[in-house]
Amino acid sequence: MTALHGPRVTIKDVAARAGVSKGAVSLAFNHKPGLSEATRDRIFRAARELGWAPSLTARSLAGARVDVVGLAICRPARMLGLEPFYMEFVSGVESVLTEHSCSLLLRLVKNLDEEAGLLESWWKGRQIGGSILVDFREDDPRVPVAERLGLPVVAVGHPSLTGSLTSVWTDDTTAVGEAVRYLAALGHRRIARVGGAAALGHTALRTAAFDEAAKALGLAGAWQVATDFSGEAGARATRSLLTAAPADRPTAIVYDNDIMAVAGLSVAAEMGLKVPEDVSLLAWDDSQLCRLTHPTLSAMSHDVHGFGAEVARTLFGVISGDGAGSHPVPTPVLTPRGSTAPPSR
Repeated sequence: MTALHGPRVTIKDVAARAGVSKGAVSLAFNHKPGLSEATRDRIFRAARELGWAPSLTARSLAGARVDVVGLAICRPARMLGLEPFYMEFVSGVESVLTEHSCSLLLRLVKNLDEEAGLLESWWKGRQIGGSILVDFREDDPRVPVAERLGLPVVAVGHPSLTGSLTSVWTDDTTAVGEAVRYLAALGHRRIARVGGAAALGHTALRTAAFDEAAKALGLAGAWQVATDFSGEAGARATRSLLTAAPADRPTAIVYDNDIMAVAGLSVAAEMGLKVPEDVSLLAWDDSQLCRLTHPTLSAMSHDVHGFGAEVARTLFGVISGDGAGSHPVPTPVLTPRGSTAPPSR
């Protein structure tokens, strides 16, 4: 190992600052078991204070894992750049990788089979020390590949979709139920949901939860429309829902992301409908977008940056063999703002 941030700082200096042996520093930066979390954190803090990081080249030549975490996303590049969720999520992941002197290898893929092949290539080529998997589907082809390879991964998805892989997820079922009950409590009896891609596992979970909540509440009308998460698709879905006769159209719409909710707000204005007087709108994945509109958008809020950080921390637990297990993060919380109110008719 060599110092990257100055020739005078060595692994010996880091060990002295942290009050541990050079071997303990090596264990910490190679994410090996044998250290408590407190000791590991103390070593990383000492390294940051001294401006020291291990040489990735030296570690690779020594046969150690290169400090790179892989993340492949099956989304069009144009749409990914517009979606605040993934920007916040990646920011959270990076905040933890930086603490561990790791880099993120991000790739966009056309389909899950391509990603499964990429995972195998990355792992066998010693390009990554672990990977984050997102956007799970039923019978996801990445699950058996990761299991067969023994690749350290964290699956961002409900355990019903992720096999034996360690997973971190949000409780979408509970959150959808809360959203529908909130709108019903305001007096809405005709509620629609503009959902994401139907093939995605979390979309299917939200769809089932919406149906269950609508049935339990005995709603007079409940519509669901699948989209691709884009603003254009959200606008089309909103237009199709709101062109019905006033007595037959929804008085409230729940969107699966903030981009579609903002697009829906624009469509309502285009059609001469007032929000929330004529139609209430509720977004998922609260972001700055929701607070810049007029009126501001009510939303299901959760800490996406913190979610990404927790996923990365869990991955390091898997890599080090500390036994980090599957667990949910806090359920999204409903944040009422200016776009929801009792129906005016």
